[in-house]
Amino acid sequence: MADTIAETVDLLYNLDQEKLTVDQQIAFASALAALAQAERLDRIDERLRAIHQVLHTWGLRATADIGR
Repeated sequence: MADTIAETVDLLYNLDQEKLTVDQQIAFASALAALAQAERLDRIDERLRAIHQVLHTWGLRATADIGR
């Protein structure tokens, strides 16, 4: 997902906004908003993966402790 976000950022920021029609400017603003949301979702996903890893490790330790 990160590669797609980076590529989209490059495309969006390389546009000459002054040459866009009103409809294109609206679409551009919408694309920027969608990009911001995607970036937030990517960060949330990263945090959830880290939390999952911690919980998984705790579960493995608990299982190991029970087996002793």
